[in-house]
Amino acid sequence: MMAAVAGLGAAIGALGRYETTRWVQRVYGNHWPLATLLINWLGSGLLGGLTGWQLAHPLTVLLGAGILGGFTTFSTFSHEVVMLADQRRFGAVIGYLLLSVVGGLLLAAGGLWWGLHFR
Repeated sequence: MMAAVAGLGAAIGALGRYETTRWVQRVYGNHWPLATLLINWLGSGLLGGLTGWQLAHPLTVLLGAGILGGFTTFSTFSHEVVMLADQRRFGAVIGYLLLSVVGGLLLAAGGLWWGLHFR
């Protein structure tokens, strides 16, 4: 049963990621992987908050493993890093790596703090 809950959430999250990517690229262009960065930052902060909030297990599966798991994307992030490196945009590679990893960790920690304090 929980696999179906996670799968339903993942479908919702993937649709959200697709539409968010399209919107960001339409507004800001596609010269740098801004959409994936923003999606992963948002997902990191929300997952940290969800962890701190400590909801019931089925809701955590739906929102965490499901929606946020389908919304965020490590594979696209990895692909974009490789593509930037293939284009020899090494400054962009380093910047994207640092912003993604450090920013994601800071946002997850901030979300956890928020979740623990406002549950």
